[in-house]
Amino acid sequence: MNSEIVWPESMMSVKAGAQSKEAVTHHLFGRLKLFTGNANRPLAESIATYLGTKLCPSHVGRFADGEISVQIEENVRGCDCYVIQPTCRPVNEHMMELLIMIDALRRASAGRITAVLPYFGYARADRKTAPRMPISSKLMANLITTAGAGRVITMDLHAAQIQGFFDIPTDHLFAAPVLLEYVRRLKLQNPVIVSPDVGGVERARAFAKRLTAELAIIDKRRPRPNEASVYHLIGDVKGRVAVVLDDIVDTGGTLMKVAAKIRECGAVKVYAACVHGVLSGNAMDMVKASVLEEMILTDSIPVSHLEGGKIKVLSIAPLMGEAISRNHQGKSIAALFV
Repeated sequence: MNSEIVWPESMMSVKAGAQSKEAVTHHLFGRLKLFTGNANRPLAESIATYLGTKLCPSHVGRFADGEISVQIEENVRGCDCYVIQPTCRPVNEHMMELLIMIDALRRASAGRITAVLPYFGYARADRKTAPRMPISSKLMANLITTAGAGRVITMDLHAAQIQGFFDIPTDHLFAAPVLLEYVRRLKLQNPVIVSPDVGGVERARAFAKRLTAELAIIDKRRPRPNEASVYHLIGDVKGRVAVVLDDIVDTGGTLMKVAAKIRECGAVKVYAACVHGVLSGNAMDMVKASVLEEMILTDSIPVSHLEGGKIKVLSIAPLMGEAISRNHQGKSIAALFV
């Protein structure tokens, strides 16, 4: 199956003039400049296309000993610079690329530097779950700020309070409008939105309300990381089409157990809509063998293998591009949450 990136029609119709030359040149912080590391260049190029510009030339490579080599290859003095870099696998490599690029731009006298993080790694380490454990997401936020970023644009943090870990302005976007538009196009009969855990109830409730659908909740326990036991389904899914809504799918084991439980309880079909497709280990094989009709992901993280016909990738480039455009022009981004 070929990779199919779907751009949402609702974002294409936003009347902000993001693709016009005027939008790129009208500014508050100098000329708009877009940069990217090696984490997700196709997404960065799609964002640049939406904005009617190109990625600025830069070198992000490795020295012989594995250390990261960065050079910005054009003048950025006084410019409004955006570094598009999800900190996905290998997370440490991509995080260091981001930090060093920000430092290079700061030392090149950039007017403002914004870290654009479609996916924020270490977000699940947002609290101490046992004695003598770190809060790694706070550490990552500190590093990004110390490197020289003056603003952060990110999407669907694992916990909303993580935006408070940053001591700089943070725009926390949501992929819900992109997912919602696609689910509406499926024209599902008698749908029910399922939260895979108690922590995701607020996200699922808001999604269900906008879809005019019922809500169900899975009661599960995590004895250890990347492992879960499903106990109960709260709500009615019998004879309905269920859509499991989550922010991250990692190994896929928990999601497959949730989907199986929903089918056992009488759902006629089960879909999964997840923002960030980490897909570690044999997750792709598990998806192929699962009861899922389709897994809907975004391109916040590159999805390199789409075998089996069960994966649909939706593009967040218009959403991220519009946020960059509005920030660059000093406009409100409130319309992006509608």
